[in-house]
Amino acid sequence: MVKSNTPLDTDTAIVIGAGMGGLAAAIRLAAMGLAVTVIDAADTPGGKARAIPSPAGPVDTGPTVLTMRGEFDALFALAGQRLDDHIRLIPQPVLARHWWQGSPTLDLFPEAEANIAAIHAFAGPREAAAFARFDRMAQELLAAFDGPVMRAARPNLAQIARTAARQPRLWPALLPGVSLERLLKLQFRDPRLIQLFARYATYVGGRPRHAPGVLALIWQAEAQGVWAVEGGMHSLAAALARLADSMGVRFRYATRARRIVTQQGRVSAVEVEGGLSLRCRHCVFNGDPAALTDGLLGPAVQTAVPRGKTSPRSLSAQVWAFAATPQGVDLVHHNVFFTDDPTAEFGPIGRGQPAEQPTLYVCAQDRTPTAPKGPERFEIILNAPSGLAATSDEEPRCRQRTFPRLKAFGLTFSPDPEPSALTTPSHLAQLYPASQGAIYGRSPEGLLAAFQRPVAQTRLPGLVLAGGGAHPGAGVPMAALSARHAAEAIRQDRISASRSMPTAMPGGISTGSAPVAPAPSRSSPS
Repeated sequence: MVKSNTPLDTDTAIVIGAGMGGLAAAIRLAAMGLAVTVIDAADTPGGKARAIPSPAGPVDTGPTVLTMRGEFDALFALAGQRLDDHIRLIPQPVLARHWWQGSPTLDLFPEAEANIAAIHAFAGPREAAAFARFDRMAQELLAAFDGPVMRAARPNLAQIARTAARQPRLWPALLPGVSLERLLKLQFRDPRLIQLFARYATYVGGRPRHAPGVLALIWQAEAQGVWAVEGGMHSLAAALARLADSMGVRFRYATRARRIVTQQGRVSAVEVEGGLSLRCRHCVFNGDPAALTDGLLGPAVQTAVPRGKTSPRSLSAQVWAFAATPQGVDLVHHNVFFTDDPTAEFGPIGRGQPAEQPTLYVCAQDRTPTAPKGPERFEIILNAPSGLAATSDEEPRCRQRTFPRLKAFGLTFSPDPEPSALTTPSHLAQLYPASQGAIYGRSPEGLLAAFQRPVAQTRLPGLVLAGGGAHPGAGVPMAALSARHAAEAIRQDRISASRSMPTAMPGGISTGSAPVAPAPSRSSPS
């Protein structure tokens, strides 16, 4: 028996998971004066911002660019440092290049006027005017949701309703039953523009015909600026880990959390594989919240998150990551090669099957913005359903759906990627326990989906959530925002404890025969 809630425990936090949300939470907690240890089953930080080797260097297999960079500037400012002194972010003059068979390409830009001119040349004056109205609506949606939803610990539906009452332009996006696709059909006549802006539903794991119209705001979040990270997005995770280390955070990689231990109704330790238990008063879980409800972290935390907050699941993906020399078309960093028939893509996905005619997203990772000499790193993403089981013919079928289609647009690669370059939903399910391969946590489909994700504060005192599976949602900047909410929940818990906790509390931790150790200090061996 070891007494807990000693002074050592009071200001100790364990972060399970070194994804973007976990790293951001560790930095915020260290800035608050807590002793923080981050544990992760992987050998490197990043979570879904992972990379695999290639002849041209590590190539991303997850997120590809950074938006809302201010969230990351704020993290470095907590340590009195500047993000730009630690990693090079390269603003992209072209947000994305869009391709259709038998059609001119369409580039979109960070400047509204440039977009209006581009769409005027692409689709005529009526569609340019329609875009101007859509762009203003998306900007107002983002402003309306920023405070009461994304930056609020709990989404405030009443405040959204009051804002909408004052801004009639927002009503179409908030009406029950108005999907993103339906909203866009009210705005545009050109099916290419409907298809383009409907694509933003997939950025958070939804299908355009089923995701709510409010997701139009994602366009404006991207329009405010896109940055490529020199070296790849995994380099941003490495920079955050270095910052956390400089603030005293300890890291234990290749360390899998086995169980979250409780005592007297609150978190008291995290047990890792091998039997060691790290004492703590606070635990940040930066994994899929379904891992808690599925009992993968022990029975004590199985009811910490309501099961309905973790399902249904979002989309998954099939991802090629490789190095090659491209030929045939002029690529930018972001490239989208659209399917001829969106129904042929999302219909099968809705039935749990891979799309035979998918839209193909191609990230030319090294185009920042000019092409390097020699082989370049590429990431190609195909939307896919979560829960997709591995099959012996998955790789050749995915190859057939990918590269002949790109060749029809004029794009070829030399050499062809190896089979090992493909990450599938079943691979993702293995990497991220309880995810079923879903990349974005709970599905965003449904009118109130944005209000149904689990918030940072769980039902169990001492346990909070961070990451794309928690509020405010999926994506790198949203994961960073979730860390704000996690840190604030812990700050409030500490204030409450300082008012009510007398001195050391008697009692023991039930951990079987596992030894109990304090979270290591900066001078402790890892």
